[in-house]
Amino acid sequence: MNLIDKKQNNKNIKSIVIGGGFGGIAIALRLRSLGHQVTLIERLGSLGGRAQVFKKNGFKHDAGPTVITAPFLFDELFELFNEKREDYIEFKPLEPWYRFHFHDGQTFDYSESIQKTKKEMKKFSIEDANNYDKLLEASKAIFDVGFTKLSDKPFSSFFYMIKQIPALIKLKSYLTVAQLVNKYIKNPNLRSAFSIHPLLVGGNPFSTTSIYALIHFLERNWGVYFSMGGTGKLVQELTKLLVRTGVEIKYNLDIKSAFEKNGRIEKIECMNGKIIYADNFIFNGDPPTFYNEILKSKSKKRKKFLPERFTSYSFGMFVLFFGTKKNYSNIAHHSIWLGKRFKSLLTDIFDNKILSDDFSLYIHRPTATDKSFAPKNCDSFYVLCPVPNLQGNINWELEGDKLKRRIVDALDATILPELKKNISDAFYMTPVDFKNDYRSTHGAGFSIAPNFSQSAWFRYHNKDPHIDNLFFAAAGAHPGAGIPGVLSSAKVVENLIR
Repeated sequence: MNLIDKKQNNKNIKSIVIGGGFGGIAIALRLRSLGHQVTLIERLGSLGGRAQVFKKNGFKHDAGPTVITAPFLFDELFELFNEKREDYIEFKPLEPWYRFHFHDGQTFDYSESIQKTKKEMKKFSIEDANNYDKLLEASKAIFDVGFTKLSDKPFSSFFYMIKQIPALIKLKSYLTVAQLVNKYIKNPNLRSAFSIHPLLVGGNPFSTTSIYALIHFLERNWGVYFSMGGTGKLVQELTKLLVRTGVEIKYNLDIKSAFEKNGRIEKIECMNGKIIYADNFIFNGDPPTFYNEILKSKSKKRKKFLPERFTSYSFGMFVLFFGTKKNYSNIAHHSIWLGKRFKSLLTDIFDNKILSDDFSLYIHRPTATDKSFAPKNCDSFYVLCPVPNLQGNINWELEGDKLKRRIVDALDATILPELKKNISDAFYMTPVDFKNDYRSTHGAGFSIAPNFSQSAWFRYHNKDPHIDNLFFAAAGAHPGAGIPGVLSSAKVVENLIR
């Protein structure tokens, strides 16, 4: 049977995608390419999920993801319809990829060039620079299994998981990312820098399985890019692709309930009372939210896969947006500003759930690459501060402004001198906003944490074990959070439905 015949056979299959984040967009396009009738339902006024765009007095801010890695996953979405991504969106390589600012005033540029990276490392430790190839080799070995072989495979079967155990043990996946890095790197500053990757997907390097060290080689394999025009431009072009290919999009429509009957989702009810029937339902949102708030089931077999009392969630995010009335040309596109504490600060955030006086920051300055983000001779900034999720007892109405002032004071005193005189149009989001705007359980920034006990088969399945037509293409499902994770999640769901 050829592709045209398959599409003809599928043309009467109706698939509903709930949530228009990158995972939802990707699975909507993939199912449309199979010939399904696809409707994408989004509770906000535009697609992108957390990749919204804020505009204020000439300043533009991407609210969500700022780093593009594994660009081929976006290329594939256009190629499904014989189009080329580069005809619509430019992915510009960055140099350096990240600049680290340490509490002692030292800096470390992490670059595409391994030679440059080693040269930077030698400022801290010649031995560590000489050991970098061993760390990279270990990361590649994990990548070859964890990403290349398993990221787009469904972990619906426990026996499939069992078959992978020898390879996972060989790769020492029982180690944490920090333990793996510390085998090769001794300098404290460099240890922090090379352990940072789990934080990009919501994990604590000291409890996240070393499987996530594959991110290090993923960057080396394909590079680190910025989508010119911002992630918002990327969402705009993907939205146009959805429209061109016949996907129906419904905005400002939130889901109240999903009703299970005889092992299938029979229908969903929207907040406005609208009832929708379909053959397949794909949820691109937080799985705990779906099971705790949306699913209505009378089945005795219906059990939540991860009981709430055992579930560990990713950290919350305090995101400060602002413009500056001057240009800070010495600040890289991506900067990571690390405070004096690293491990104990993460313990306060993840385990103790307390808001400390100190912090570490991820700083995005898109105007380093794309001047359209701010008026002439000005800069646009996005500063992300990891904080406890809403399981911590923090009153964000009181603490939000306090934390904003502490961050501005710290940046003014270090890498952004005279910031307090030049800051403009500042505003912020807290974990409360993530809960309210994105229906994220506990306001967690990346759904459930990527611990070993919440990875692969132990993570939310891409297909519900008891409901035949319920699927998840989301950060909380396999393989995990981050843009490559959710785009791979959509590939898993496509293969399951196909």
